[in-house]
Amino acid sequence: MIVAERKPIDEILGMVQDAERILVLGCRGCVTVCSAGGEREVEILASLIRLGMKKQGKQVEIIEGSLVRQCDKEYIDGIDQWQGRYDIIISTACGVGVNFIANLRPTDRVYPALNTSFLGGSPEQGVWTEQCAGCGNCVLHLTGGLCPVARCAKSLMNGPCGGSVNGKCEINPQVECVWQSIHDRLGRLDNQEMMNDIMPIRDWSTAGHGGPRKTLRDDLTI
Repeated sequence: MIVAERKPIDEILGMVQDAERILVLGCRGCVTVCSAGGEREVEILASLIRLGMKKQGKQVEIIEGSLVRQCDKEYIDGIDQWQGRYDIIISTACGVGVNFIANLRPTDRVYPALNTSFLGGSPEQGVWTEQCAGCGNCVLHLTGGLCPVARCAKSLMNGPCGGSVNGKCEINPQVECVWQSIHDRLGRLDNQEMMNDIMPIRDWSTAGHGGPRKTLRDDLTI
């Protein structure tokens, strides 16, 4: 799941200063699950924008809408129902959604209401933690299902650094050292000998360092 959080309202108000008609557009995907950009959050954000603009002596017309997802072309077409009724779009999707609208609606001004944080999950109510870096070369079969790329502060590939103390990360003592967790988990699975295998120098070309990545499935293309 993509995890995001709302930008400070002052920053959002700065984006809409010259707008008279605003479409606050939610996404019913990942950002709904992490309580950042669903229909409820759209309603709250619209109210905050109205209040903020009113304090500045400005009146704005705000449309509240949402799409099933903002990361698929077929759903972006849903914006057409509001065509001609807005000056700008404030998207409460992740950064992918903002990019998709910008790609497919080249004459529409679209701005982000959220800061996209990471790929993660929710270990408890109201808490989300990063679990995957989307590096394009998954090693979870070698590390007991725990990701050292995302969950090690240094993305180390062959065990913990010398700063790990009592199973905690030296960068942030509140965070478990993932390599300690990998060691313990492989032990419970009776696969601890896997720790003896030295991983080669990592090829980071699949992690986006060579520019935007693309996946093509011939069996799904039309």
